[in-house]
Amino acid sequence: MSYTTPTRDQVYVPETLLKKQKTTEKANAERALQLAQEKKEKKDNRKIIFKKADAYVKEYRQKEQDTVRLRRQAKQAGNFYIPSQPILLFVIRIRGITDVHPKVKKVLQLFRLLQINNGVFVRVNKATLQMLQVIEPYVTYGPPNLKTVRELIYKRGYIKSKEGHRLPITDNQLIKDHLGQFGIICVEDVIHEIVTVGDHFKQVNNFLWPFKLSNPNGHKKASWKPHKFQHYVEGGDAGDREFDINRLIQSMV
Repeated sequence: MSYTTPTRDQVYVPETLLKKQKTTEKANAERALQLAQEKKEKKDNRKIIFKKADAYVKEYRQKEQDTVRLRRQAKQAGNFYIPSQPILLFVIRIRGITDVHPKVKKVLQLFRLLQINNGVFVRVNKATLQMLQVIEPYVTYGPPNLKTVRELIYKRGYIKSKEGHRLPITDNQLIKDHLGQFGIICVEDVIHEIVTVGDHFKQVNNFLWPFKLSNPNGHKKASWKPHKFQHYVEGGDAGDREFDINRLIQSMV
């Protein structure tokens, strides 16, 4: 009895294997389509981010030009130009947990200042000013400028994931996933919302993890120990140091 080798078309293929091949092919096609869509979305997002960043730069420059113009007009008229009161503060904790009053400890917890050299952005209002008076011996603060906010977020910025984990800002997609419903999709959006204290400042500020800064480097005081119990106007470290806070942050970033 002779035996004939079956051709390729005559080879029996199990039905389960055929189903598996079809499922794999379908999954691969869907995955390829998804990757193409994601690539297109990222390309479109880059265009949007670029336009937003350009618009923000123009807005910041216009604000600076307006300030210069108003100062010149006041000088020409023989008056003094008084800038508006700051609406944003950056608060840094400079003292530890030893002999802390329960009320002070509670306010520090509300500000998320749990460790020395922790820093947070704070919106200026009546409630926050009253709380700052309570914790003033334990913190130093002042209004940050645009450069300071930008360096803090780019160099020391971390976010709080939905699971409560501390993650570095490595991709704009992380911001879009958490704050996209507010129209905030990139780092420049976060910076703009903080600097201008926008409508979604609370959500953006809570999204940012408290900044962990280093000890002052190149500052007039090598550490907080010698004068941290005195107010800044008395030669110490604590309390409101106004725009000098920017020099301090630069030495701690």
